[in-house]
Amino acid sequence: MDKVKTLIIGSGPAGFTAAIYAARADLNPLLYTGMEPGGQLTTTTEVDNFPGYPDGIDGPTMMVELQKQAERFGTEVRIGHIYKVAFSNEVGGTHKAFLEDGKEIHANSVIISTGATAKYLGLPSEQRLRGGGVSACAVCDGFFYKGQEVAIVGGGDTAAEEATYLANICSKVTMLVRKDQMRASKAMQHRVTNTPNIELKYNHEIDEVIGDQVVEGLRIFNNQTGEKQEIKITGLFIAIGHKPNTEIFKGQLEMDEDGYLITKGKSTKTNIPGVFASGDVQDKEYRQAVTAAGTGCMAALDAERYLQAL
Repeated sequence: MDKVKTLIIGSGPAGFTAAIYAARADLNPLLYTGMEPGGQLTTTTEVDNFPGYPDGIDGPTMMVELQKQAERFGTEVRIGHIYKVAFSNEVGGTHKAFLEDGKEIHANSVIISTGATAKYLGLPSEQRLRGGGVSACAVCDGFFYKGQEVAIVGGGDTAAEEATYLANICSKVTMLVRKDQMRASKAMQHRVTNTPNIELKYNHEIDEVIGDQVVEGLRIFNNQTGEKQEIKITGLFIAIGHKPNTEIFKGQLEMDEDGYLITKGKSTKTNIPGVFASGDVQDKEYRQAVTAAGTGCMAALDAERYLQAL
């Protein structure tokens, strides 16, 4: 069993930024990476919109650098997966976390940065070309397809918003909607239908993503008639939602209807004293590396103030 002042669960931009601030405040943080060390950014080839990198940087390299920075100030980073927690409801209480190898961690404060996982279609060709033209974030990667033809899958508000965003920078956007109507709000639907370079294809799904190293096209089919066709594109954006990684916190931490952790006001405080949440696990609006890093900083500051007041 290990006893620590601050336990950080998760290792994306939020987790590592929290670690940097917590370590500099002498909280001696212990960080567990989880199943995907570095988080979603490790599946991103190029990060062009994070401040401080004028020439851009690839996602895995950026995560390695963030980890080194956290370790330089004294963060202990361990590769491992926490599968169960037992939080104390008392101010100053001890929070417990359990690892699959049988180890138990006791912490005075906990920062949760477990992120959210983008939902994909599950096609082998789609998974093979992730980072080679298949993306789950138009705002992150749309810039690389400036003036090119792309496709987006989804029918909700996020898909509609990303389609109109892409339409501003791409020559044509083909929007594939599985049903005969969009789920998006009427206002968002009007934005899509009033954008001339968005082509809406209702009742259409992807049969295969075409391309060896990079996306070259799609084979799509009409799920009513079975008719197939091929379209040429260079980028495919999947916008069918995200799933927050909050399973192990159910029954202890307050969540919204989609499973995102609820934080109080402008803080990162959860409903449990001494437990804080940062990054995509509590943010379904922005989902950017820089906003995740910002809330990681906030969580460390909140943890420091909480511990000082004990």
